Amino acid sequence: MAPDADAGKAAKRSDPFAPLTSEQFDVGDGHDLYVESIGRAGGIPAVYLHGGPGSGCQPDHRRLFDPERFHAVLFDQRGCGRSRPKGSRDNNTTAHLIADMEKIRERFGFARWMVVGGSWGATLALAYAQAHPERVSGLALRATFLGTREELESAFLRTLPRFYPGLYEDFLSVLPDDERASPLSAYYRRILDPDDAVHAIAARAWHDTERTLSEHTPKQTRLDLVSIRSSRTLPSTPFMEAHYFANDSFMRPSQILDDAGLLAGIPGIMVQGRYDLLCPPATSHALAARWPGSEVRIIDGAGHILYDPGIRNAVMRAIADLASRNG
Repeated sequence: MAPDADAGKAAKRSDPFAPLTSEQFDVGDGHDLYVESIGRAGGIPAVYLHGGPGSGCQPDHRRLFDPERFHAVLFDQRGCGRSRPKGSRDNNTTAHLIADMEKIRERFGFARWMVVGGSWGATLALAYAQAHPERVSGLALRATFLGTREELESAFLRTLPRFYPGLYEDFLSVLPDDERASPLSAYYRRILDPDDAVHAIAARAWHDTERTLSEHTPKQTRLDLVSIRSSRTLPSTPFMEAHYFANDSFMRPSQILDDAGLLAGIPGIMVQGRYDLLCPPATSHALAARWPGSEVRIIDGAGHILYDPGIRNAVMRAIADLASRNG
């Protein structure tokens, strides 16, 4: 299907952040990606990568880019958001997503583009930049995550019991006693189990625990175990997360850090919440130490999510600053 450019032009007149184009883009392997562009044709090329893995792009993500300055592309990754088939994990790896980005870049005719992403979006941005450094004009990252087993174990098995011991007890209580010695592997296995009675409870518990860790001032610091066991609603992100995390994000151990030299010459700004319990500042600083031309911007009083105080504005500033550096 071709991009709906005429509809985009009409909408653009009333809303500067309305999509210029939108389409379902066949990238092969049975996957159609939802792809939209915003801003102005001829503007600075950029692409936004959503987090998760497993979430999707939201209308507010368009507002990170000055529509008079940028021609930005946003898309829902395989199995995510409005892409089809919904939730599909077949032919869905980091290498597939990198290849999809190249197909999208070529479709828009961009020689190079700025890559923007947070959390898992930062992981994908870094993996893409290391695979195709010549195609990246800059990297604007938030809550840098390197996609490693160590980071996940640190967050869920060491940080969680230190800051929220009651929540950690709830998190373990969802598992049978004989599975609690390796809780992350048990959660991944249960979330990916085809039996509704097995995966539904695990997915809800994982989702709600991760949400508390992601918020600087969470509304809930314990799991509602009654609701987790009885609710009919099912979050989508835990399934894609379990698929990726059980497979070490489909990368070599420590791949992004080990290959950081490939980022030399690419300017980068990492926006980092001081109190991010999922992706702590140490990660950004470790990467910056190996990535010439990068900087870390710490936001005090903020945690992981884009909407913690100061984070969103800092990401917008990072995007604008990188654009200015590139003329």
